[in-house]
Amino acid sequence: MPNPTPLKIGVAGAGVMGRNHARVAAEMRDFDLTAVFDPDAITAEGVAAAYGAAPFTSAEDFVDAGLDAAIVSTPNRFHAEVGVALLERGVHVLVEKPIAATVADAQRMIDAARANSRVLMVGQVERFNPAVETVKRAVADDDIISIQVTRVGPFPPRMGEVGVVIDLAVHDIDIIRHLTGSEIVEVQPQLVRSRAEREDTALLQFRLADGAIAHITTNWVTPYKTRTLQVATKTKFVVADLITRQVTEYFGQQPDGSYSTRMLNSWPAEPLKKELEAFAHAIRSGEPPAVTGEDGLRNLEVALRCLGEV
Repeated sequence: MPNPTPLKIGVAGAGVMGRNHARVAAEMRDFDLTAVFDPDAITAEGVAAAYGAAPFTSAEDFVDAGLDAAIVSTPNRFHAEVGVALLERGVHVLVEKPIAATVADAQRMIDAARANSRVLMVGQVERFNPAVETVKRAVADDDIISIQVTRVGPFPPRMGEVGVVIDLAVHDIDIIRHLTGSEIVEVQPQLVRSRAEREDTALLQFRLADGAIAHITTNWVTPYKTRTLQVATKTKFVVADLITRQVTEYFGQQPDGSYSTRMLNSWPAEPLKKELEAFAHAIRSGEPPAVTGEDGLRNLEVALRCLGEV
């Protein structure tokens, strides 16, 4: 069977994530990376030259570049403006998390995708972490009691507009919704602003519609990176390191306190590549994307509730 014609794809916003997207898309048979937009000419030209793409410093010109698909990795406040313009030109869009800066902007993007019959997918890359997929399989047939996520590390110099809830906790809000298949109905946030203009430490507690509870610990004050996920069900306790991708299942607890353990296979794969493969699949198949605009809106809404902004 012949390979389908590659989709002409562009990247809007050539910061850290945009450059990663450009690197991965350029290596994939699904895509032909033809355009890179960044308002900084040196950045746009440098990234575009690395992959044989055309550089753009105007969003309007990028939207008019004849693309089939685009990745929007601009600062959050521009997601909706660029995303809606692309969707209205018939371009499929993968927008980095969070979907937008406001719930209203997120809804504008969802409406534009629907009105133009285009794919709108949200880049919740941890969904495609093999360790998260392994945990999902391990707990699929069991009732989840609680989820604990720790996502901490040093302050990232690139951050300026948002705090840890939008930058980090949005990943884990999505993981919690993904693992439970349930919506977050109660939030109890505790936030601290110690070194940054926005909150740099957050302890977030949730209750889900299905009765499960969840807790996220996240900060920019820990000198080293930790990314751990712990899930308790009625029959087992599953622990995953999202950096090393090591997943351990504890089960068969006895009255004397003894229990059994086993390591679960977590296949090596680059999450960003799997995310872009899912985007291409949604475009070609017409199936809903793995992470829908509605998923992105709900994740954003929960995060903004934690910040008292909804």
